[in-house]
Parts: sequence; C-alpha cells; structure tokens
Amino acid sequence: MTDQYVPPKVWTPPASSGGAFASINRPVAGPTHEAELPVGKHSLQLYSLATPNGVKVTIMLEELLALGHAGAEYDAWLIKINEGAQFSSGFVAINPNSKIPALVDRSGPEPVRVFESGAILVYLAEKFGAFLPQDGVARTETLNWLFWQMGSAPFVGGGFGHFYAYAPEKLQYPIDRYAMETKRQLDVLERQLAQQRFVAGSDYTIADMAIWPWYGGMVRGELYEAGEFLSVHDYPHVRRWADEIAARPAVLRGRKVNRVRGKPEEQVPERHDAADLD
Repeated sequence: MTDQYVPPKVWTPPASSGGAFASINRPVAGPTHEAELPVGKHSLQLYSLATPNGVKVTIMLEELLALGHAGAEYDAWLIKINEGAQFSSGFVAINPNSKIPALVDRSGPEPVRVFESGAILVYLAEKFGAFLPQDGVARTETLNWLFWQMGSAPFVGGGFGHFYAYAPEKLQYPIDRYAMETKRQLDVLERQLAQQRFVAGSDYTIADMAIWPWYGGMVRGELYEAGEFLSVHDYPHVRRWADEIAARPAVLRGRKVNRVRGKPEEQVPERHDAADLD
C-alpha cells in the first residue's frame, strides 16, 4: 500500500505529473510559442483532431454537406495536441482555453471564432437551419441532451479514461469512482433510448452527434478498450442506436477527418476538399 498523500497548505505543480499527457500539462493559460494558423480556401476553417470532441464537428459538417448545404464546405487542419500545437498564439487567439476543436467562420465581413464543441454544433445548426428543431419543446429537448453530454463527458474522458487508460499507475479508488459514474451515465442513455429512436426524439439531431463519439464509441468497444471492463453488453438500446449512427455515410466520412490513428485507410489528417475522403 502506498503512503497516504497529505496535501500541502499551498499546492505547487510537480516537475512532472506523469501519464500520457504530462508534457503538455501546465497550471496556466496563454500561448507558449508564436505560430499563425493556416487558412484554406473555404469560409469554414476547422482546427482540430479526431478525438471524440473533434469528431462531433466533422460529423456535423459532413451531415450538412450530405443535405446539400454547399456553404458547409470546410478546411480541416490538424492540431497535434500531444505536441502542444493548441498553445500556439494563433490557436489561443481562436480558443483562449486551448482545447480542440475550434472553428473560424470567414463567410461574413468579420471572421467569427467559435470554440467549445457544443457551441460549434449549435452555431452550425443555426447557420444552416438543420439538426436543431425550431419548435420550442423539441429544440429545448435537443439542447437538454446536448448540454447533458457537455457536462457529463468530462467524467468519462478526464475521469474514467484518464485513470483507466492514461494515468502512470492504476489506482482502484479513482477507477472505481469514475467507472461507477460512467455506467450510471450509460444507464441514463439506455433508459432514454429504450423509449425512442434517437436521444432527443424521433429525429437525428446535434444531440446525437455530440453524444455518439463518446458513449457510442464506448459501447462499440472503441473507447479506451474498456468495453469488457464496463460490461457494455448491459446497454442494448445504446448499442442499437450507436450502430445505426455508425452506419450513416456522413458519419463514416466525418470520422476520418483529422484522424492519425487506426487503419491507414481511415486516416485523413487534413481535409480541404470532399475528394480527400473518397
């Protein structure tokens, strides 16, 4: 048994926090180096990586293009967060919080920056009038579930995923704590999807796009390789929903964008034209 940690009166950062992302962890914000971001030919410029949060936005953009919204054409630039690219002066100017994804819309007289994945989904849905109902009740229900995901996923990623997959040592207490919360959240979804086809009702919305990369990936065994550990077979309705969304052509395309892991044919590190995904 390790010695019990006694917090000091005043915390100071350790020389290294350990784990998979130790080299980029720091207790302050702001840029670490000067570097401008590239700008492509389209009005929408996305700076991202194919993490669950990044995939939300590329799926949304590909779904909009599938509907025929030509204005949703976009350039997707790779941000290597493991190398600290999110701390460049150019990226921090778009997102002061230095997290992917970040979007710049250059279609108007002044560029519009949009950061936080949920905000980007709402922005695009309102810009193109798609995947977010106009009706007050249906719209509110969609936003309920979008913000449920935004508030809940940190327990899955920063909590469970960190201690189960990335921490420098396996500790039972945090793994138990976050596994319990992750399973509770999966049960929330299971009960909801037992009643209807999609999360917010009968229609596919930005709520599904936000939730699917996290919880869909979990029940399909694609997130942290933790499917068996979490007994994901206990959530058949979530799996039914996850598989249906995974089969959508726009989802298949969106998942490839800014991807640098997995099968070579599934990786499109940067996307500047629809043909890049063909």
